Amino acid sequence: MNSRILGAVCTIAAFGLDQGTKALALNTPALEHGVEVLPFLNLVRVLNDGVSFGMLGGIVPWWGLVVLATAIMAWLLIWLWRAPNRLTAAALGLVIGGALGNVIDRLRYQAVPDFLDFHFGTYHWPSFNLADVAIFCGAALLFWDGFRATKDKPGHQEQDQREGNITGR
Repeated sequence: MNSRILGAVCTIAAFGLDQGTKALALNTPALEHGVEVLPFLNLVRVLNDGVSFGMLGGIVPWWGLVVLATAIMAWLLIWLWRAPNRLTAAALGLVIGGALGNVIDRLRYQAVPDFLDFHFGTYHWPSFNLADVAIFCGAALLFWDGFRATKDKPGHQEQDQREGNITGR
């Protein structure tokens, strides 16, 4: 599977899982007051009108966040089209799919439904959704890929051969 197709598959998977779980969360009345799943995890329905963890909520209009996210997704799509390897393409696909899910929600609800509430005792991490998970995982993979040694990256040897950089020629 080439990198562009892999990126598209990751985009579709992240978007589909995100939208499916949000639909379940929005249509489950019990989540309005929260449901304890594990001693450290609750499912609770929250509408987030800000960005990550509710930052900028009420300060930046919802349509401003849509415009910004759409511009970033366009840049990421160009990067995906030129992705040098499958890891980068998969990571970009996760970020794009998550961002697309959140943009669709902002267009539909002027906010993003969050429902995962992890906590330790009385300390609660800000609630989030699977789009946020996809974006985080994709960004972490891009970060990790950026620190891998060049020699470890797939396709490096072929690039060296095309550029005439192989030692011992």
